[in-house]
Amino acid sequence: MSHWVEIPASALPASGGRGLFRHAGRCVLLVNVDGTLFALDDSCPHAGASLFGGKLDGRFIQCPAHGLRFDLASGCLAGRRDLGVARYPLEWRGDACFIDLSESTFQVPTP
Repeated sequence: MSHWVEIPASALPASGGRGLFRHAGRCVLLVNVDGTLFALDDSCPHAGASLFGGKLDGRFIQCPAHGLRFDLASGCLAGRRDLGVARYPLEWRGDACFIDLSESTFQVPTP
């Protein structure tokens, strides 16, 4: 069952920016790459480090603790499809952005 929650406009990052959205004990990293918004768990699966401070390189974010790189679009670890962080679907309804928080674990994407 979907659990859509509105993200306050003040929490939405501008193009090239990032922000954190906290709701019901979850911390979600929001990243805006050239006008496209991505939402991932903020915690690296290796040791739980926050991805918020990681280096952005196009559509990839690098964990500041150990250097693992994650694809913002899929949540997958670069070069692998079996390890990653949860990615949350986003939906725009007019000027409001909603996030589906029902997905709480990494799921291997289908090819």
